[in-house]
Amino acid sequence: MTVWNKLVTALRGAAHEAGETVTDSQALRILDQEIRDADNDLNRSKEALAEIMAKQKLAAGKLQTTQAKIAEYEGYAIKALETQDEALALEVAGKVALLETQRNEEETQLSAFSQSVEQLRNAIQTAQSHIKRLKQQTDTVKATESVQRAQATVAGRYTGSQSRVQTALDSLERIKQKQAERGARMESAAELAQSSSEDALDAKLRAAGITASAGNAQSVLERLKAQRSGSKEG
Repeated sequence: MTVWNKLVTALRGAAHEAGETVTDSQALRILDQEIRDADNDLNRSKEALAEIMAKQKLAAGKLQTTQAKIAEYEGYAIKALETQDEALALEVAGKVALLETQRNEEETQLSAFSQSVEQLRNAIQTAQSHIKRLKQQTDTVKATESVQRAQATVAGRYTGSQSRVQTALDSLERIKQKQAERGARMESAAELAQSSSEDALDAKLRAAGITASAGNAQSVLERLKAQRSGSKEG
């Protein structure tokens, strides 16, 4: 595969992912629109069913009228035969034949209307069931989406709060460290100041011919002499 083909494939993949992202972000809105469209189609189907049922009712009425006319003219034909009026009976029989042809056509039409009504009624019932189930699932999805968004918000706030708390703790530790370092410096400065003061005093004592070491040695010597004298007397 050439570099150009790879680039085109990568761009197509990126476009597909972007399209899926847009579709996912609008999924609930698209789903709501699809449900509205399904409801509109269902309402149109119900209107069509009502029209066909009206035609079915009219066709059934026409068929009933035609059947009544057939029965009526058959009676006329029988009466003509009873009076031995063959010509009139034949003419009436022709009328009956026409009515029977009309009846057959009306029966075919009524059967077609009845079949259409049955099929459309079944289709409407199936569509209603599907739409009802789709609405229930949509409500569930919306509820889950709301819960997950709330959870994400709480989690985000908790994470942010934890981050802020940790930052505050880190700042507190830094402050404590700085205070400890400042205290140590102050103690060191005090020790240095005291040491400098003692050195200055020792220098003055030495200048006056008095030293702490000399004084200490004399005291030790006097104490030793006293101890020696006491041991002899004993």
